[in-house]
Amino acid sequence: MTDKVLIKGNYAIAQAAINAGCQCYFGYPITPQTEIGEYLSAKMPELGRGYVSAESEIGAINMVVGAAATGAKVMTSSSSCAVALMQEALSYACSDEVPVVLVNVMRAGPGLGYVYPAQGDYNQSVYGGGNGDYKIIVLAPATVQECIDFTYRAFYLARKYRNPVILLADGLLGQMMEPACFGENPYPEVDVSSWALTGAKGRDGKAIYSCARDEKAHIQKIQDLFKKFELISKNETSFEEFETKDADIVLTAFGSMTRNIKAAVRVLRERGLKVGGFRPITLSPFPHKRIYELASEGKDFAVVEMNMGQMFKDVKYSTEGKSSVSLINRPCGEWLSVEEIVASVEKILESKKEGIYASSI
Repeated sequence: MTDKVLIKGNYAIAQAAINAGCQCYFGYPITPQTEIGEYLSAKMPELGRGYVSAESEIGAINMVVGAAATGAKVMTSSSSCAVALMQEALSYACSDEVPVVLVNVMRAGPGLGYVYPAQGDYNQSVYGGGNGDYKIIVLAPATVQECIDFTYRAFYLARKYRNPVILLADGLLGQMMEPACFGENPYPEVDVSSWALTGAKGRDGKAIYSCARDEKAHIQKIQDLFKKFELISKNETSFEEFETKDADIVLTAFGSMTRNIKAAVRVLRERGLKVGGFRPITLSPFPHKRIYELASEGKDFAVVEMNMGQMFKDVKYSTEGKSSVSLINRPCGEWLSVEEIVASVEKILESKKEGIYASSI
């Protein structure tokens, strides 16, 4: 399918998973991502692929871990408070080095929360809620087209590095409709035969262990996991920037809020203000190096996000004190408008002129 179609974000993710070769889907319904499972419940059986409506989110993620251990392309999807129930299994998946793909279409939190638009799962995704030292690759789409593109990429990266990948969308993106093009999956197949548990007829058996046999071996295992993530950081860190060359202040956002900071940059530029934009595409690995480079050029930052300041801390850390970092935020509900962002940036710049630079808006 190369022509553009008008499609909802959740359906786009589901169809992209099919196109990427997803062999099994295990899930449990929760808004605002239920349409992903709904779509796949019809399509996967038609294609002779596995679909299971699990008894719980815990059941779903453990089914995914088991199927991934066989080398199958597998996926689950959920939202926020339900993803919280999956944290133990995600820790296992990282330790077992199995290619799990998890789609999180965020809802408002904490606790049960609500289906208001929000971006409160940044910490949950990037830093994890499972036990021990581990790292997950996290991709943050900003458009329905990127829901497709990043789903393809998620399956590829998961298998290339034998590491779980989270596609972190939100209720706004999951429910909105936009023209998008599926095209061909641009990524090559990854050979998993060296580790996949596919039976041992005619050869020695294989095993996947979550923990090592002794302290020394376990230390080495964890160090190897982090060396692998250093390679991922080197090869896969990605971001988008615009109008940063002469910018005095750089608006920074992830996911859906990227759309509004792009519009805000245009408005502010029209008013003669030197404002740029920066958007991490991989939230993990995070583009620390590029933010540090921009900070070293004397650029300040204003982080725009629908939470109480989660990515804000990573941006501030990345600048290493070389620039001021402000926060423009709301925890959930009505999306931060272009007008609100513009007004906040003007206030920040005015405060800077007066020598009382605002650290938070």
